Amino acid sequence: MITFPCAKINLGLNIVEKRIDGYHNLETVFYPIPLTDVIEITEMHDEFPSDYKCNLNVMNIKIEGDAQSNLVVKAYNKLAQQYDLPRIHAHLYKRIPTQAGLGGGSSDCAFMIKALNELAKLGMSDKEMIEIAATLGADCPFFIYNKPCYAEGIGEKLQPVSLSLSGMYILIVHPNIPISTKEAFSLIKPKPTTKKCLDIIKQPIDTWRDELVNDFEASVFVNHPQLDKIKQELYNLGAVYASMSGSGSSMYGLFYSPVDYGNLYEGLTTHMVTL
Repeated sequence: MITFPCAKINLGLNIVEKRIDGYHNLETVFYPIPLTDVIEITEMHDEFPSDYKCNLNVMNIKIEGDAQSNLVVKAYNKLAQQYDLPRIHAHLYKRIPTQAGLGGGSSDCAFMIKALNELAKLGMSDKEMIEIAATLGADCPFFIYNKPCYAEGIGEKLQPVSLSLSGMYILIVHPNIPISTKEAFSLIKPKPTTKKCLDIIKQPIDTWRDELVNDFEASVFVNHPQLDKIKQELYNLGAVYASMSGSGSSMYGLFYSPVDYGNLYEGLTTHMVTL
């Protein structure tokens, strides 16, 4: 079985409150985009020698640490606590940049849950899969829905929204700068929004530039001014809206037509896809 976990972008991201548990409440709109990883899962033969019930092989990137700590394996192990799963081979081909604010790991996790549900004929409902995904990561439930959603809490409280960017083009620029959660929150001062991103996305896209804000930019751009430079370059190329996704470090621009950026981002990871 083959499945294609997709990336997401954040349309606005506001940090509205610090919680007593140390986490932060946020408001954002998640939007899935057709930049995908590939996961193939097959049942493992009984005679295949493996110390693990989920034997994961990751391709196209070098992963740090043990593959058994990958969210794909964690998804398998979580389901195996409740269901009798066959031993499987899992092959993960990475195209979504890591540490990029694009949700690649969370998407792999959620799509693995959905793939196992189908392969093993578990009969789980979306609600059941969402509950399991929520125990593995705040962004994971969104990828069970896999359609535009407004999110609150730490990202786990989801409300589907009517929003289509179909026909537009998105240019993603990933400068391969790892940004830790600590760094991203270093200059954040949580405050309630005067206008929610949920309301702003209902306006014409041409108005988003002045109103739709990612609060992490103010913090991250201080230490990484090249990200602000990329954002301005995206606008210079004709983007109708540009932003950082999540806590970075990927930047993206939305365009009405394809854009030729030549050698502007030479040495950086770029993806141009149609929405």
